[in-house]
Amino acid sequence: MAECGIFDKKYSYIHDRKWGSEAADAHHIIVRKSHAKGFLVYLSPILLLASAFHLFLFKDNITITFWNSLLIAFLVKLLLQKPVEKESVIVMPAFGVQLETHRGSKIVRRFVPIDKILKPVLSECVTPVTCYWSLSFIIRGEAELMLVFKEVCPPVKVLVPIWKALCAAIGSEGILGTPTADAP
Repeated sequence: MAECGIFDKKYSYIHDRKWGSEAADAHHIIVRKSHAKGFLVYLSPILLLASAFHLFLFKDNITITFWNSLLIAFLVKLLLQKPVEKESVIVMPAFGVQLETHRGSKIVRRFVPIDKILKPVLSECVTPVTCYWSLSFIIRGEAELMLVFKEVCPPVKVLVPIWKALCAAIGSEGILGTPTADAP
């Protein structure tokens, strides 16, 4: 039974409770299809054929045409890869958290036992080009954080309900970006 949904230009978020309110709490982030990518998939082979035709007609500038053809072939390969369709977080308070990545018919699943998760963390990531939010786990015995969403970067308005559900399942009272009383 789908309870709520948040829709964005790039992502759709669906919160689904399966098998009653206590058994499993599923959060799905669905990547919306891009029409521009479909256009580029059809345009790239045409450009590749035009580049090859140019190579055979004008043999004086072979290196430029060769590198142009190589670049277009790389773009075609990149565009024809199976994109991520959906990433899901299934919270089972008694057992743990199952993370799923859907690429066409291939599904990659990771399971994290509930006793291994110390705390879910919602953090802001800053790069020289962009700024985005990510959701990760602090895992007992691990030196690095474990990313919940490896392939997609949903907006913070989608990550907050998932973070709250994870905090409730683990039993930690997470405070979003607020320092604690005993912090300097």
